[in-house]
Amino acid sequence: MSHRAPKGYAMRAAALYSAAGSLLLTTLAAAPAEAVAGTPSGSAEARGTAVAAQRAAAAGVEFGRCPEAEDLPGGMRCGTVAVPLDYARPDGKQLRLTVSRMRATHKDPDNGERNVPGQGALLYNPGGPGTSGLYFPLVGMVPEWKRIAAAYDLVGYAPRGVAPSAPLSCQEPGEFFKGPRPAPTRPSDAYKKQRAAEAGAYARGCAERAGDALRHYHSLNNARDLEVVRAALREERLTFMGVSYGTYLGALYAELFPTHVRRMVFDSVVNPEPERVGYRNNLGQSEAFEDRWSDFKEWIAEHDSGYGLGDTPREVQDSYEEASARLAAKPAGGTVGPAQLQGAFLRAGYYDDFWPHRAEALSAYLKGDPQPLIDQAGTRTEEGAVGAENSNAVYTAVGCNDAPWPTDFEVWDRDNTRLARRAPFETWDNVWTNLPCAYWRAPRQTPLDVRTGPGELPPTLILAAERDAATPYDGALELRRRLSGSVLVTERDAGTHGVAGGPNACVNGHLEAYLLDGRLPARDASCAPRPEPEPRRAATPKA
Repeated sequence: MSHRAPKGYAMRAAALYSAAGSLLLTTLAAAPAEAVAGTPSGSAEARGTAVAAQRAAAAGVEFGRCPEAEDLPGGMRCGTVAVPLDYARPDGKQLRLTVSRMRATHKDPDNGERNVPGQGALLYNPGGPGTSGLYFPLVGMVPEWKRIAAAYDLVGYAPRGVAPSAPLSCQEPGEFFKGPRPAPTRPSDAYKKQRAAEAGAYARGCAERAGDALRHYHSLNNARDLEVVRAALREERLTFMGVSYGTYLGALYAELFPTHVRRMVFDSVVNPEPERVGYRNNLGQSEAFEDRWSDFKEWIAEHDSGYGLGDTPREVQDSYEEASARLAAKPAGGTVGPAQLQGAFLRAGYYDDFWPHRAEALSAYLKGDPQPLIDQAGTRTEEGAVGAENSNAVYTAVGCNDAPWPTDFEVWDRDNTRLARRAPFETWDNVWTNLPCAYWRAPRQTPLDVRTGPGELPPTLILAAERDAATPYDGALELRRRLSGSVLVTERDAGTHGVAGGPNACVNGHLEAYLLDGRLPARDASCAPRPEPEPRRAATPKA
């Protein structure tokens, strides 16, 4: 998909921010109001979802110790929920999704003597696709989340295919990291041919390793899984928060199961317009990252006295290109080449909290000290490779299955060659990431036309940063048009990806009013931007 976020989003966001009832089973098993092109309310998938939800409600979730491999704190409890691999065959193969939970504290953070009534579970998806939400309940320890953690059980989960929920794989983890690589903004025909061959091989690997099961990893099934998890938690209606790809998942759920929605927060929105899902959203993201890269260069130039990378964006670009050329000639630490440099700076496009660290590393490298750059951009550990390969496999499978993609590389070449003339920073990297979809062997879904009329869905809250590159702002505007009764809160002149529960008190006020009291602004609202990051101490040359 076109809104890929760095793995471990929930925990990274939490770290950055800290730095700055029971129901009758017959009710729970009510048939979902599912209506999809090709899957009407009486479809096998709809009936299968109802069956799976009924079983989940009867079984519940037996929470206990979390899997040791996930390295979760002892206070967090985990359990599993069974979902069908194929909802048209609910008695067939089952996948077990791992779910994590921290109980509501019921303690008012401003007055510890006052008890806060519980409001059930808040279920969270951090995006990706391919990212685990198991760490989400830990945000309850962050000050900005304590009011919400007092009222809600915070619940995260690993979606289907994401370890430890029946992990999907497309290649040997050791082959996932290619070591130092180039990152040409004007790739040669020979380089394009090489990368196309790699994409085709990767798509074949997915098909060979997953077999026929590969077709069942897509967003419609992810939304059905969300319905089954809701039933297993014995929640009459779902309170949900999705970030990035999680907003697309939430939008599908809202269309499929509108009567099962209590409250929904959509943070940093993927454009749900059916014609844009997949390929066109990918192009839009590449263009938006060019603007965000410009924001970053302007910030570095403003702090030239500390970093010495140039006092204009053009000079900063020159410094970046000089570093890239040096790394092409001699990779730093044997692991960091131009592609690794580009990847590290791309992540700074998601979160401006990374800006000081990246600028410091670039400055130190050009002054003779490569270690900060190696630390931030170097090849990860063997354990990290396993997680990254799994994440990428799910990301690719869901993205490629969700919508038709061009199958002729000439279309990709034509469109992205044009785009790269004005947006060179991410364009070709985005192509190589998503190109396996051109050679995909599983059937494609027809994207669902999400659209609700007055009274069909409870009011929902949409949050977006105006200069978000990973999920450009037009996605929030499009979802606002499609969900009747929704309200959009915009963080103006800001570009951090994921704004809820961060350092912006205005945004958090709207989030708390909605989740705690069900209150939304009477009309769309905006908040002033969060403060820009503070520069770090100037780098000094090595002795």
